[in-house]
Amino acid sequence: MEKSNQSLQGLCEEEVIRSREKNGSNSLEHQDKNHFITSLLEMIKEPMFLLLITATSVYFITGKYSDGFFMLAAIFLVSTISLYQESKSRNAIEDLKKLSQPKTKVIRNGELIEIPSEEIVLGDFIQAEEGSFVPADGIIIQSNDFSVNESILTGESLSVFKNEKSEISHVFQGTIVTSGLAICKVTAVGNQTELGKIGNSLASIIEEKTPLQLQIGNFVKYLSIIGLFFFGIVWAANFYNSRLFLDSLLKALTLAMSIIPEEIPVAFTTFMALGAWRLMKMGIIVKQTKTVETLGSATVICTDKTGTITQNKMSLAQWYTFSNDKINSNLDEHINNDEIELLQKAMWASEPIPFDGMEIALHEAYSKYSILDERPNYNLIHEYPLGGNPPMMTHIFENQKATRIIAVKGAPEAIIASCKLSTEEVQKINTAIESMSKEGFRVLGVGVSEFSGNNFPKTQQEFTFKFLGIVAFYDPPKDNINTVLDSFYKAGIQVKIVTGDNAATTSTIARQIGFQNPEKVLNGDELMKMDEATLNDKVMETTVFTRMFPEAKLKIIQALKANNQIVAMTGDGVNDGPALKSAHIGIAMGKKGTEIAKQAANLILIDDDLSKMVDAIAMGRKIYINLKKAIQYIISIHIPIVMIVFIPLVLGWLYPNIFSPVHIIFLEIIMGPTCSIIYENEPMESNLMLQKPRLFTNTFFNLKEIMISIVQGLVITLGLLFVYLFCVQENDSESVTRTVVFLTLIASNIFLTLANRSFYYSIFTTIRYQNNLVFLIITLTILMTSLLLFVPVFRHFFMFDKVSVRQVGMSILVGFASVMWIEILKLIKRKAQK
Repeated sequence: MEKSNQSLQGLCEEEVIRSREKNGSNSLEHQDKNHFITSLLEMIKEPMFLLLITATSVYFITGKYSDGFFMLAAIFLVSTISLYQESKSRNAIEDLKKLSQPKTKVIRNGELIEIPSEEIVLGDFIQAEEGSFVPADGIIIQSNDFSVNESILTGESLSVFKNEKSEISHVFQGTIVTSGLAICKVTAVGNQTELGKIGNSLASIIEEKTPLQLQIGNFVKYLSIIGLFFFGIVWAANFYNSRLFLDSLLKALTLAMSIIPEEIPVAFTTFMALGAWRLMKMGIIVKQTKTVETLGSATVICTDKTGTITQNKMSLAQWYTFSNDKINSNLDEHINNDEIELLQKAMWASEPIPFDGMEIALHEAYSKYSILDERPNYNLIHEYPLGGNPPMMTHIFENQKATRIIAVKGAPEAIIASCKLSTEEVQKINTAIESMSKEGFRVLGVGVSEFSGNNFPKTQQEFTFKFLGIVAFYDPPKDNINTVLDSFYKAGIQVKIVTGDNAATTSTIARQIGFQNPEKVLNGDELMKMDEATLNDKVMETTVFTRMFPEAKLKIIQALKANNQIVAMTGDGVNDGPALKSAHIGIAMGKKGTEIAKQAANLILIDDDLSKMVDAIAMGRKIYINLKKAIQYIISIHIPIVMIVFIPLVLGWLYPNIFSPVHIIFLEIIMGPTCSIIYENEPMESNLMLQKPRLFTNTFFNLKEIMISIVQGLVITLGLLFVYLFCVQENDSESVTRTVVFLTLIASNIFLTLANRSFYYSIFTTIRYQNNLVFLIITLTILMTSLLLFVPVFRHFFMFDKVSVRQVGMSILVGFASVMWIEILKLIKRKAQK
């Protein structure tokens, strides 16, 4: 919070409340959806829900009321769990949306404060500055070199200059401030703004599904079709043999229910939403949950230097005066007239209200010296904003006596190009630049010019400047940056610096932080001259890109993508928007980032800390691996359920109907929490960030992984069939056989849950993982199964019977053997990689 530099007091708290009550808030409100009703309708359309309702209806029609009421209770329980999980996921996403809301500076009670844009009210005085969105419609009260891009409303891409004295003094919500600063009084908010009036069409845009979502959706759809096919066969076969329509339908429904893996879409949504929520708790705002998919695949990170690698704490370290060809590092001593002029003109070429780190450092240094500040006696009559390749900026001031001061600062080579200097003089300047840059200092050239007319040149480069000297700034590297880079390198991720600074300064800083191959440098002009094939090769070997501008940054991203790299890009400025949008993972800085950068990015680092990207990538990899474990578990456990229902039925064994819908729904109640709760909460495996990034292909599983899951399911099936046939051989009744088979399946499920926590580390390692939910869910499973066995009413309802200790022991032993063979495979894998 700071005192407003304007005479404006703004609204007080009472006026804000009255305005909000009368005119509403600054949000584009469209017809709110009833999320509960929408979720309920979506759930009712699910194949599994329809099968459950059908089975329940059959039970009631055939007079099996206890079974019917159990199914209703089970449907209610499953539906409640599903709606709760979806609600939790949706709430996590809503929290993310609130955090990623843009902020705006407003004047209230005579102070300049920052508030969420939604809290702006009619009559507020807002400060719109370069790099931000205009948050509401308004009229300009005060401005300085203020221009906006209104393409969102007009389609015109060129910026429009506006001020309080011109006819076009209105600003509109959603437009982009491309230069300068303005104080505006809000004249319309929310739906009353120009954007709000046309905004209903924006609300109807449907977000596209990601490749992984489509793939999982198709997988479930195909299995549903297979289930429907076998449903028809089993129903027809049973009806042909028994001529009992409803009984045949019930048996067919049992098989269909066992085939459909409805847990998979729920698991996917839960994993992605809770993953984004966990990232938010770590200080990383993920604007779209689909970004979580991509994080674990990142192969290249393109990072800027200032504020990301360095602390963004600029201090004036040295200056060079051209008149005496001298570099001064002792800035505390008395300064001469040439040095005073250099510092003065650097200030004249700076913004009156600085927000750039170097300009802030100039203001701080200027205030230390007893220099007469004549700027209040002059008016800024013309300004050339930062522009050109490399960039510079020029301010033209004039006082009442028509005395003019034209001051420029920017990249030294840009100013040199606009000066009439001899080869020897240019060499002197370059020697000074090289000396300063080798110490890791950022350098700015400073110059002055004269111009008597009022018909100013179209570009600042058309002036002829007098070179005064160079000011050099030091921005120290962040303390943790060496560790961060090391973590990226160990994870198989390339790091590239993309900066507007010069090569010597950037390479020096890169060497200081242990950056790999800091000598492999390419500048923006050289990059733009390359053909596509050359650039595609060059971009892979280059690690430091200097003197970069928006078009060059975008070409880097596109060239890396052409090399099949998954690119993460950090950015904070207005001009970083296109590159951030183009990158697979656009990363904006929460503190120093402009609103433009934040809106273009996929995720925001709240504390501007690059180490959070290590955590984000680790989280992305963990979520992907855990989701894969969950789905492999679902595949493996569904196969034996399908087979134990299908095989005895089709082959006409002694007990063809070993399971009914009530058994299947009970198993679903156990399997749902296992895949969505246990595996989502699994910690990251210790070797995950030592592996190369996974390939971002269109296939979620490779053939080997699918085959392992299928084999796991088939081996468990063999175990169940063995137990089934053993009981038949022992002349056990149908209810005893059903009980022993069911116990074997439950035991297999528990062991499978434990074994699939890692496909590399042994169960003796994973048992030490910190995941209390494993113990909780397994304990609940054992408790519920015990109730079915030992409580007569439940035992009778599920058509079970009392079983001996020997039969229980056999079930556990067969379940153990059916699953734990995978440990031998893991051991072989670990030895092969040593």
